[in-house]
Amino acid sequence: MEYVAPAFKKNAFHCPICKTFAHMGWVSLVTTSAPMEATDLFQARCARCQKETYWRDDKSGDPRAPKGKMIYPLASNAPLPSSDLPEDCQQDYAEARAIAAQSPRAAAALLRLIIQKLCKHFGEPGKDINKDIGRLVEKGLPKILQEALDTVRVIGNAAVHPGEINFEDNPEIVTVLFRLINLIVEKMITEPKEMADLYQSLPTSKLEQIAKRDQSN
Repeated sequence: MEYVAPAFKKNAFHCPICKTFAHMGWVSLVTTSAPMEATDLFQARCARCQKETYWRDDKSGDPRAPKGKMIYPLASNAPLPSSDLPEDCQQDYAEARAIAAQSPRAAAALLRLIIQKLCKHFGEPGKDINKDIGRLVEKGLPKILQEALDTVRVIGNAAVHPGEINFEDNPEIVTVLFRLINLIVEKMITEPKEMADLYQSLPTSKLEQIAKRDQSN
């Protein structure tokens, strides 16, 4: 199933401890001294592994949009990379995951760098991402992938130009960028590879017939 990132007061998500999608039971923590008083700390217990994560409420004051930050464990909420992510992108992705919770801006900038490297894998120079994406569109890049590439490019660029996007108010946006990276890899690397493998699994006689047909055309 699709990865669901941990989020404050969300009823269910992928547990950062057991990695399973499960229901979360939330309780507010109180002081142990008398009289007991509510704190800004919350505990979420995973229904699957029965382990707890701990969160701090940011006191946004809007109960319709609760915001909070996981303070234990210090694990990344970002999805794991696609198994077909090119080798020269893997370290950048791992570093982005490691720092996403502490610095979403830095993570977004690293993900922009991955887009630059992916453009090179797709046959473009990799020097000007915007031009690279434009050339890929000219070659028939599907609109959904153009939008995915541009989203990571624009948001990643905003990360190195503070003021355009407030990552502290909307850290979830970086989780979306990780998902978009995996979508791009799946559609442009994984699926073509699987199709090529399936095609090559056809009997040799059938492949020869197809080759003759194509030569006659």
